[in-house]
Amino acid sequence: MGVISKLKGELVDIIEWFDDSRTTLAWRFPRYQNEIKNGAQLIVREGQRAVFVYRGQIADQFGPGNYQLTTEALPIMSTLQGWKHGFNSPFRSEVYFINTRPVTELRWGTPNPITIRDPDFKLVHVRANGMCVVRVADPEIFLRQIIGTDSTVQVDEIAELLRRIISQAFADMVIETKVGVLDLQGRVGELSARLRDFVADRVDDEYGLAIDDILLNVSLPDEITAAITRGVARGVEEQGFLNQVDDMQRYQQGKLGEAMVAGAANPGGSSVGDFLGAGMGMAFGQQMGGMVAGAPQSAQPQQQAPAPAAAPPPLPGAVTYHVDQNGQAGGPFTVAQLQSFVAAGTLTPATLVWSAGMAEWSAAGQVPALTGLFSSPPPLPPRPGA
Repeated sequence: MGVISKLKGELVDIIEWFDDSRTTLAWRFPRYQNEIKNGAQLIVREGQRAVFVYRGQIADQFGPGNYQLTTEALPIMSTLQGWKHGFNSPFRSEVYFINTRPVTELRWGTPNPITIRDPDFKLVHVRANGMCVVRVADPEIFLRQIIGTDSTVQVDEIAELLRRIISQAFADMVIETKVGVLDLQGRVGELSARLRDFVADRVDDEYGLAIDDILLNVSLPDEITAAITRGVARGVEEQGFLNQVDDMQRYQQGKLGEAMVAGAANPGGSSVGDFLGAGMGMAFGQQMGGMVAGAPQSAQPQQQAPAPAAAPPPLPGAVTYHVDQNGQAGGPFTVAQLQSFVAAGTLTPATLVWSAGMAEWSAAGQVPALTGLFSSPPPLPPRPGA
């Protein structure tokens, strides 16, 4: 036992810390009775900081480098232990190595939903989660507030503390900025930076920590997400409907021109064709009149043109029918008008018709109310004595 003690006394102390993980934030150098020899070597690697503690008081600190522990290298320790003319014997001191590299794998999330007031959805419960990048910025404050007398400090030991602080900071940020539900997801980048500032103000002077970055993800209730999805779909449908109306207007203008040409080439048209041709011709004439006046109708002030004289509408309660006219729905027409079309030969039993209450278009000869239009009177009974 004496030989081993003698060999230990002759060895030069080397104080250093090897750490391959990023989960250890602080580690105390193990030394029997905390004795360190005069002239011992201190090696501090990149991403580390060494702190000497003597009888509960923080003494000298060392950044990355290789140091020989002498009176000149330990001015605070010399003052605390009264080394006026140097020292030759071992001295007692605790040495803590602090990991100053960023910890990037710290996840956080709100344990309970946060209630916010939204102008559109009133009170909404939202949740938030994400990642946090944290590092030790002030080893002295960190040692006093977090390490204490522990020999090691892992990331898990401060993870719960940071989760509580971030969750409360998120709630305070939402209340202060008064952002709505839609802004929470539309301004994630901006709100992440604001949240980082909120959290950094609560951990720098209190725990010696620095928040390099915070990733924010906001989760909305399912009913709010469904409402937003329906709103987006409705906007797309309305835009599509407007596009269809515009296309239909251009299509009708082309058909008006075709009708004018067909009417000039076929002056002996049917009654239905005359009726439609007159209406289409008048409408086309109005549009042409607007163009001749100086510019297309879309470029002129929107003025309501006087309505042309039309036939009186059907009596209330009268049944009217729409008629298939070369792939277009004409009408509505009353039964009396349809009877004149039958007489003119433009309405046959095979012509498709539709009226309110019918599930789909049907042949006119299959509609009970119209079958009488196509039936011929029975032959007269024989006269007596003939």
